[in-house]
Amino acid sequence: MDKTLYVSDLDGTLMQPGAYLSQKTIDLLNRSIGEGKLFTVATARTPATVAGIIKDVKMSLPAIVFTGAAIWNPASGKYSDIRYMDADSAAELAETYRKEKFPIFHFTLENDVINIYHIGGKLNELERRFMEERLHSPYKRFHISATGEDMLPPDISKTIIFYGMQPTYLAEAIHERVSGLPGCRHQCYHDIYGQEIALVDAFAPDATKANAVLRMKEKTGADRVVAFGDNLNDIPMLQAADVAVAVENALPEVKEIADIVIGPNTDDAVAEFISGDR
Repeated sequence: MDKTLYVSDLDGTLMQPGAYLSQKTIDLLNRSIGEGKLFTVATARTPATVAGIIKDVKMSLPAIVFTGAAIWNPASGKYSDIRYMDADSAAELAETYRKEKFPIFHFTLENDVINIYHIGGKLNELERRFMEERLHSPYKRFHISATGEDMLPPDISKTIIFYGMQPTYLAEAIHERVSGLPGCRHQCYHDIYGQEIALVDAFAPDATKANAVLRMKEKTGADRVVAFGDNLNDIPMLQAADVAVAVENALPEVKEIADIVIGPNTDDAVAEFISGDR
């Protein structure tokens, strides 16, 4: 029998709309893991929020976090397989954001601690809320100036991601400005904030969910990967999988490339599929 690695996105796929796992999903996943099935999550989130979401799931594998820029072990709190940005590329990108006065968070990862800095003036309401929701996390430390002064990390070679949420017209303009810079993979997309606000992020070129999943497939000795997703940023992971599964609430572009379309995230469809797959 084939050894299968099941990998699920979190938001809009495994989780309920309120950003939590239902008790049914938790129970089904724990039963599947107890039966020896290989399961993990692949998410753009960091352990600051992932830890609370999966705390009741008896994970036997580490989680793919930062959109594939790192692997995180919930049991030990340790990171591995970290994909840092090239230092010169990170410095050029930070300077471009600064010159263009584009507000964005600058994340570094060092000694298993995420440090977060900010470029582009005072925090807007969304940025402030983002920070306040994570201020007391043991996994993150914020270094933000109350006066809006740009704060840069002491060691830019530890850069793992730039992340911002701004009005769509600003996000699209900066994306066009920096997407051709060497040594980074830049994204601009809509997610949880609707069409008026776009998310912008930048990573090392090889920091993708797809690459992280394939490396985990090799490490676990799995014969096949079944991946679950709902959004555009899940498409490369789904295309890299042996079986691509879209939830019913997925975007049309995701359903189009999926091998299978299952029920919506609100119906515990991912956990149900894993539990019933033989």
